[in-house]
Amino acid sequence: MTLGWKLFVVFLGFLALLTTVIVMSFRERKRARTMDVVDVAQQQDQDTRVMTIIFSAIVGGMFLTLITAWLVFF
Repeated sequence: MTLGWKLFVVFLGFLALLTTVIVMSFRERKRARTMDVVDVAQQQDQDTRVMTIIFSAIVGGMFLTLITAWLVFF
């Protein structure tokens, strides 16, 4: 497997992370439209889900950066 194909696989991983974050955000936004404005617990649950996905994607992005560096330099 050449370096180009390895980096293409890493790029696909990046796209998977990005797609997951975008889909989750839009899904939660759609769910927010049906929420009761006064229900604080439901709003906090929604915030928790969104922040969990975002920070998980950040950790995943850092992991992809390490994989890319390893593929390029070693």
